[in-house]
Amino acid sequence: MKEFLTITKYYKPYMKLFILDLIAASVTAAIALVNPMIIRHITGSLIYLPGAESVPQILKLGLIMIGLTVLAYGCERFSVYYGHLQGTYQERDMRLEIYEHLQELSFNYYDNAKVGALISRVTNDLFEITELLHHGPENILIYSIKVIGSFIILCTINWRLSLVALTMIIAMAIIIFFTNSKFTAAYTKRRAVMAQMSARIEDSLNGIRVVKSFTNESREIENFKKINEEYVGVKKMTYNYMSLYFASMHSMATLVTVVSVMVGSVMISGESLSIADLVAFILYIANFTDPICRLVDMVETFQNGYSGYIRFREIMNLKADITEAPDAVSIKERDGSVEFKDVSFKYSGTENNVLSHINLKINDGEYVAVCGPSGTGKTTLSSLIPRFYDVTDGEVLVGGVDVRKATLESLRGHIGIVQQDVYLFAGTIMENIKYGCPDASDEDVIKAAKAANAHSFIMSLPNGYDTEIGQRGVKLSGGQKQRVSIARVFLKNPPVLIFDEATSALDNESEKIVQESMETLVKGRTAIVIAHRLSTIKNAPRILVMSGDTIAEEGTHEELLNKGGIYAELYNSGK
Repeated sequence: MKEFLTITKYYKPYMKLFILDLIAASVTAAIALVNPMIIRHITGSLIYLPGAESVPQILKLGLIMIGLTVLAYGCERFSVYYGHLQGTYQERDMRLEIYEHLQELSFNYYDNAKVGALISRVTNDLFEITELLHHGPENILIYSIKVIGSFIILCTINWRLSLVALTMIIAMAIIIFFTNSKFTAAYTKRRAVMAQMSARIEDSLNGIRVVKSFTNESREIENFKKINEEYVGVKKMTYNYMSLYFASMHSMATLVTVVSVMVGSVMISGESLSIADLVAFILYIANFTDPICRLVDMVETFQNGYSGYIRFREIMNLKADITEAPDAVSIKERDGSVEFKDVSFKYSGTENNVLSHINLKINDGEYVAVCGPSGTGKTTLSSLIPRFYDVTDGEVLVGGVDVRKATLESLRGHIGIVQQDVYLFAGTIMENIKYGCPDASDEDVIKAAKAANAHSFIMSLPNGYDTEIGQRGVKLSGGQKQRVSIARVFLKNPPVLIFDEATSALDNESEKIVQESMETLVKGRTAIVIAHRLSTIKNAPRILVMSGDTIAEEGTHEELLNKGGIYAELYNSGK
């Protein structure tokens, strides 16, 4: 609950709007209590006066009630519109806050996180929270005014009849609370099954090419039928409890009115209650029973909002393990030197080092290739340079600056990365190449594309640079996507380049084109090329061979072959 109290900070920017909303809601609730009192006065006193005396007073009170109704209309419009607007603003602020925080979290977090669950927290959970932020205080205030005010007025009309109604209403509240809890549980289960069904749809459609390649459409349909039928079953249960809940609520509310009329009629016959008092009593019964039903509904709103906020805080309380030092400096000089000083590294939650006591110096403008068997830490080595992970021991220096003492913007702006698994965003080719330099001119983009051997294929597309490439660049071939990614790095123009098995997934023709693009890109820059195919790096002036958790061999292609060690074994085996 202490964690939940932090939610108050989201009211502070909109406190004026929040207070006005509560005032408007209070006025609306108060007017709902006043009008029956005026009706009681008219039916209990004024109608018995002579016409000349009663008519002016009735008209006057009628005008007052019309005026109050107009005021209630204005207040309710204000409350509904601006109350929801306040909730929307709060939802916007919280969504931006959690999105900014997600951007700050390091690869360590995303190594284990499920993106689908994170999307749910940024969308569905926040909607539930803001429903509570907006409707919670407002509804509690309105319904409390109505319940307390109505009961006080009912007691002033006839306390004996009020006790009869109160007994019925307590029984009504218990029954409604019980049926509501069943309805809430069924609704929660329905949401869980819906989430499973959404995950099934997403998984199947994302892998549609695999589905079709194995002709597994019928299997996917059968799997979907099962979850679809399960969803129907859960909805049946939900509607069963929904019908029980609403039928119980409305029937009990009607029953309270019926019993009040019966008991009141008996009291009228015994001359202990007037007809006008009974009319007013019945009018106030509605003001008394309806808010109680709504307050029971608030239990579900609170549960959903509270659980959503706890999930929201779970994310917000995560500390980013890659943060800038208070005295962080910018890497201003175009120095592409990279140095590892006695570097050891292990992933969070693991015991064994992936890298141990690595000492390596790469001079500005030097071309270095890194190879070795799978799982020897090649990609991990390159990930420490832009500080995607922090070293466990030792130091990594870029441009002579310890990466932990450099600003992240200047460090990562100093480095360009081309990966095997190219990620292109949904949008146009122009937008994707400009991703690292949004302010670049179209001419600069075309120049970068030409340098990456991408211009010719781009111009062959229906809309050239304005061609939409689909989610993850699905409309492009592997070689085309890789050339777009290289053009993106060309435009960024960094002094340090990292190629992480950039050609290993390409066919021979595409690999040759991409290789030419890479050779153009590395000129005058520090280049670290991680390679799976040794044939692509045999001309590198310096080759590092990873084995175990360290650099086992170093030299040129010929030198390493002559050693007859790990490199020679890998090369001769055709890897």
